[in-house]
Amino acid sequence: MDFQQPLLRKARWRPWEFAVWAVAFVLPLLMPSHALMINEIAIVALFAMSLDLILGYTGIVSLGHAAFFGFGAYTAALFAKLVMPDPTVGLVVAIVLCAVLGAIASVTILRGTDLTRLMVTLGTALLLLELANKLDWLTGGADGLQGVVMGPVLGLFEFDLYGRTAAWYSLSVVLLLFLLMRRLVQSPFGATLKAVRDNRLRAMSIGIPVVSRLAVIYTVAAAIAGAAGALLAQTTGFASLDVLAFDRSADVLLMLVIGGVGWLYGGIAGAIVFKLLQDTLSTVTPQYWMFWIGLILVLLVLVGRDRLLRPWTWFGARGSAKP
Repeated sequence: MDFQQPLLRKARWRPWEFAVWAVAFVLPLLMPSHALMINEIAIVALFAMSLDLILGYTGIVSLGHAAFFGFGAYTAALFAKLVMPDPTVGLVVAIVLCAVLGAIASVTILRGTDLTRLMVTLGTALLLLELANKLDWLTGGADGLQGVVMGPVLGLFEFDLYGRTAAWYSLSVVLLLFLLMRRLVQSPFGATLKAVRDNRLRAMSIGIPVVSRLAVIYTVAAAIAGAAGALLAQTTGFASLDVLAFDRSADVLLMLVIGGVGWLYGGIAGAIVFKLLQDTLSTVTPQYWMFWIGLILVLLVLVGRDRLLRPWTWFGARGSAKP
């Protein structure tokens, strides 16, 4: 049992974690005018954590993670429009179908190098983007899927114009899936994922079924990314080609660069910082906000995440800086 003690210690909740989630659920009440922003941050944080499962914990690099995000968004929107408007049922359907898509797509990432995976994942997202564009009779094409009306959550809570119900709905789903991901990465299964990330050949030599591990975690990550896309479509009542665009995959990678990989809270922190920077800078300099975000990212890489807010240490020794 001794070898399980480190895993058990890591699995314990810290007091600050309870405080973080308590503040998150109170914010829509304290800041009702920013409920829509809180909802958006919760959704992109879930999307970032889903990518971290394969990038930070398994070492699979992807430039097409938006494929699952967009597929989940269109699935939830079409389900609400054509079948039934219940958001929880639509969310479950989107998760299941995205898991199936992830299981199929996992076959493509089991072989080849990181460069091969980059091209394959990017190609998958581009194929879905073009498919959604061509099937305009179903998806609305470039105009987007409109006329999506969602029913009340659990039959009780109607979506309001201020976004408070949407924010609490998204936060609740994010918390549930976060608990699932936290349990997954802190388990012996999660330890084998880290072994595969660090040295795949060594992991195979000690008997870890690398192929099945990669397929399972890719499927789980796809399902969670689809849940994030479904939440976006359900809380906005709209789905467009933007959910499948390359920008989605690039932005979520930037969030993990900001927040840190291999740590679920890194995806949350990165999403908060990125969305606040995007909102603030696009208001101050609408034409050049991407330049300032790019400059911040360059500084982040050059000086390290731990020294970014301490300019007086930038020109000293870099021994303690994190990449």
